[in-house]
Amino acid sequence: MDYAERALRTLSAGNRTLLRAEDEQSLLHEMCRVIVEVGGYRMAWVGCAEHDEQKTIRPVAHHGFESGFLEVGKYNWTDEEGGPTAEAVRTGKHSIAQDVSAVSAPHLPMPLTEAIERGYGSVAAFPLIVRGEVAGNLTIFARERDAFGEREVRLLAEMADDLAFGIDTLRVRARHRAAEETIRRMAYFDTPTGLPNRTSLQQELADSIEAVQAAHNPLAMMIIKIGRFQEIGDTLGYQEADLLVLEMSKRLSQLAGDGRTIARGGDDEFALVLPDTSAEVALRLAQKMMREVCDPVPVGSLTVDPHAFIGIAMYPGHGSTPDAILRRAKIAAGQARNTIGKIALYKGTVDQECTRRLSLMSDLRTAIDKHELSLYCQPKVSIATGKVCGAEALVRWRHPQHGMVATGEFIALAEHAGLIMPLTRWVLETAFRQSHTWYESGVRQPLSVNLSAQDLRDPRLVDRIASLFATWAMPPEMVQFELTESALMEDPAGALETLVRLKELGVELSIDDYGTGYSSLSYLQKLPVDALKIDQSFVGTMLTNAGSAVIVRSTVELGHNLGLGVIAEGVESEALWDGLRALGCDTAQGHFVGRPIPVDQFVDWEAHSPWHRDVPPADATTVAT
Repeated sequence: MDYAERALRTLSAGNRTLLRAEDEQSLLHEMCRVIVEVGGYRMAWVGCAEHDEQKTIRPVAHHGFESGFLEVGKYNWTDEEGGPTAEAVRTGKHSIAQDVSAVSAPHLPMPLTEAIERGYGSVAAFPLIVRGEVAGNLTIFARERDAFGEREVRLLAEMADDLAFGIDTLRVRARHRAAEETIRRMAYFDTPTGLPNRTSLQQELADSIEAVQAAHNPLAMMIIKIGRFQEIGDTLGYQEADLLVLEMSKRLSQLAGDGRTIARGGDDEFALVLPDTSAEVALRLAQKMMREVCDPVPVGSLTVDPHAFIGIAMYPGHGSTPDAILRRAKIAAGQARNTIGKIALYKGTVDQECTRRLSLMSDLRTAIDKHELSLYCQPKVSIATGKVCGAEALVRWRHPQHGMVATGEFIALAEHAGLIMPLTRWVLETAFRQSHTWYESGVRQPLSVNLSAQDLRDPRLVDRIASLFATWAMPPEMVQFELTESALMEDPAGALETLVRLKELGVELSIDDYGTGYSSLSYLQKLPVDALKIDQSFVGTMLTNAGSAVIVRSTVELGHNLGLGVIAEGVESEALWDGLRALGCDTAQGHFVGRPIPVDQFVDWEAHSPWHRDVPPADATTVAT
């Protein structure tokens, strides 16, 4: 027999196997089969060299006349172990035994009789070297003795090298596939729960809408929000919060039923797509979930009673796109928070209001940048003299489509959109420019500007104000600042530092909305302020509400005892004016004194108002309005 021809035939068939292999295990089994069935050898096996304490060689594939041979032997590659396989793995070089019956070594993996009984005449073992290290062995048995000539060994060694290369290639592919799968899971699945994430949810919703649309069927989108998640995370830590989410995900998955997949749409939010489901059926399922999902959950050493809110939106009734359905289901979940049953089917008014708010936020940024806002002012009058003693700067916004936007509304929009500081900068710059205009024309009325809690946290606020004084060469008494009591109480220490720096500029400071922020007397004593401004909610009801009357009187007395001026806002009638005058209040502001007017009309208003006389006339209300 031409043994070299047999080896060449085996090598060629082995190369074809390498090209077709999809995974390592099938490659090894197929290579052993080719060696036996194509090459005509008696048996072939592949082992994996372990790096354990025993240096085990673990058989992983075989073919041919094996008949328990691999189970009988105990294979390892220690220095004491004999036999061709151990030597090949240990040395990294092929090892040949041309006569199995003549092999002699102190330790062999099995008695030679086992090999002889199975018809093994000779054996060749080749190391499988992967990335410079021996990963295992390819061992081939032939019936004949002296079967492995030099040329045959060279060809078989080449085949072993090809097999090692194939193993390495497949392992690299496997690592790439594992990495791709990890990336895919990270992209489409939530890590703590293993549930589909928001991306998967949107795809599932899109596919489901397409399917029900073709069949002219409805679809329900359910959002389940878990209450107390943030509270637990802040109090116990986010590992405990994740335990709550994990338990809730298990409960919701069971309650959803077979064939339905719960997704995690956010930190405290789960979602369920219900194709071919009416609103009535979706509401029944939501009610079942609410009954069973909120049972107590053990979280660490505590037991938590979770809260849930379920919102439902319908296709096509509430929208025709995945984005619209998902957004409206989330709005419905927010609506559910305020209902008795904590379940709500979407209602459109909130969505429309949210759209309007988002549009206004964008437009407000443009209005600030393009100076499309207006500065108004509301006069202040000394109660003792009946004369104008200043004005409060107020910003107004006339939207091109929505008309005059309520001040409280767009201030809240500015806070949510992070526009308070740009808005304050606009007010400051406009107020300083206007105050300078007044000063140049001989008007010596101070203009007061409101500062918010966010403004007090701005490290550049005081420097910006100082720069404006320098720019306009204004005396400090011409611009005053009002700070709400609630803003001061958000960060008392930081606010005190800012007020001290402002006071060093020589300006007058007053506490606005006094009585609503619950500041202590000890804190009030420390503040470098010049006046207290009584909130209009107390002033407006002081004649009809005994509690309000006590607060107004006490504030006037407190302010004077501390050497501070007292300003009353919300003075809407002559009766209130008279009551404040009787209490000794210093300054009044409100519609009885004068409504807010554009700043460029202030000088003309003052010239024609009754407040330049010593005592306000009986028709003051008529003139002021």
